[in-house]
Amino acid sequence: MLITRTSMLTGETNTLDLPVTEDQLAAYEAGGFPQVVFRHLPPPLREFIMTGITPEEWQTRVALPEMEEDDL
Repeated sequence: MLITRTSMLTGETNTLDLPVTEDQLAAYEAGGFPQVVFRHLPPPLREFIMTGITPEEWQTRVALPEMEEDDL
């Protein structure tokens, strides 16, 4: 199903084709917890449904850089 959201970070509108049903989307919009309704989706795709932040935006703008062992 095509899901279109506007990113809370960039204001850009993006559409992703996600394996969700109309019933699941309705359950979420009625107040269902995304971790329950979309339990089959990885967290970055649930984040997109909730906030419009794409997995790529999350990686480049929000995620902490990976630390090397010698950085510890």
